[in-house]
Amino acid sequence: MKKDIHPDYHTINVVMTDGSEFTTRSTWGKEGDQLRLEIDPKTHSAWTGVHRVSATGGQMAKFNKRFGNLGNLGSKG
Repeated sequence: MKKDIHPDYHTINVVMTDGSEFTTRSTWGKEGDQLRLEIDPKTHSAWTGVHRVSATGGQMAKFNKRFGNLGNLGSKG
């Protein structure tokens, strides 16, 4: 292996969204740093199966707001 090209691999503390913590090794941060997660498997819908539908601000809502009236153009005759 080449010397001085590999990142420092050290211990960090990870804090989940519910406050639980665990220690792991990572190249992120410095030795002893704390990584606070905003999204984790306990809260994200991809893992929990619970999906929240947002009527405003989502991609479909933006699409419908912008192009929703295109379906009515053919009936104006």
